[in-house]
Amino acid sequence: MIKKGNQKLNKTWRRMKLGDFVEINPLVKLQRDKEYPFLDMADVQPFSRTTRWQKNKVFNGSGARFENRDTLFARITPCLENGKITQALNLDKPGFGSTEFYVLRGKKGISDDDFVYYFSQTYRIRKLAEQSMIGASGRQRVERAAFENIEIETPLDLKEQKRITSILSAFDDKIELNNKISQNLEQTAQAIFKEWFVKFKFPDHEKVKMIDSELGKIPEGWKVKSFVELVNIEYGRGPASSQLKKSGYPVYGANGVIGYFDSFNFLNRQIIIGCRGVVGNITLTLPKCIITHNSLVISPGNKRKIFFYYLLRNGNLDAVVGGSAQPQITINDLGQFNLIIPEEELQDKFESIVTDIEQKRLMFFYENQKLAALRDLLLPKLMNGEIEVIEA
Repeated sequence: MIKKGNQKLNKTWRRMKLGDFVEINPLVKLQRDKEYPFLDMADVQPFSRTTRWQKNKVFNGSGARFENRDTLFARITPCLENGKITQALNLDKPGFGSTEFYVLRGKKGISDDDFVYYFSQTYRIRKLAEQSMIGASGRQRVERAAFENIEIETPLDLKEQKRITSILSAFDDKIELNNKISQNLEQTAQAIFKEWFVKFKFPDHEKVKMIDSELGKIPEGWKVKSFVELVNIEYGRGPASSQLKKSGYPVYGANGVIGYFDSFNFLNRQIIIGCRGVVGNITLTLPKCIITHNSLVISPGNKRKIFFYYLLRNGNLDAVVGGSAQPQITINDLGQFNLIIPEEELQDKFESIVTDIEQKRLMFFYENQKLAALRDLLLPKLMNGEIEVIEA
């Protein structure tokens, strides 16, 4: 149960230094040449909880080491400004990650691990950490001593800390559940595509004869066509990175959303291919977005956007990557990209089924946005004592 706080509430809190409230880079023992879960800076979603550990790496003695429920806090620009803060969850053994993380952990009897994670997201902590950065321009890092000496005000009672985090974690638990459902839906769509268009086990496939083609055996009636025959392709265009904002319409680079802007140049969802930097990354954008010059915008001539998105995801774009010093994909490169195209009736059937799936995934995305906005509205008020959480 929560209620509006008052000045008396703050008398139950204590002013102290961050280094006295949390452990910073606590000791974690890892064995050299042994494989552990690994988290790179690029893998961190802003203000997130990392629950899926799909990357492992051999430990060679370098990297930030952490355990389950520890918080990883980016200490380098611009990662800190971009909110690269995450809590490691669902770990059954220690892990390690980028050297550019500070690892934060609750102190026994003083602070709760989950409270530390949410507390590290507050504007005051992040802003004071940014102000303590030292080093050359573009590679500045949070200075350890200044970080430890940040003055904070926090509840002394661990039960109170846990009551506060129970409110915030309820939002994150729901967001995580929605993400899992969305991922399962995407896996379902991918499984249908592979069954029909890779294994050729589409409805009534037993009645169709297999014939030879330049890409191997394909069902009779299917064609091999050049990608550029099937779609319209254009380079994206968008604001410079210095103009990006923290809210507004999503701006897509080669590897997904890189920021936000106050206008958009595409009303509907678009298929994009990363053509510079992260080459070959295929994304289905959100509606009302901007796409930068680091991506190619793909518009199928027959308007079957969902089918072509999954067709591209299952194609071999690596074969057409050009460039030497910096890999890239050009419109001319895609002229060499051939695909197996099924009959239109089967494309339509797939489009109908998977469009419904994608609409459900989009619904979960927008619900998560609302949940995150409510959580972010409550977080500073809970963390500064403006809202009191009392036992039911």
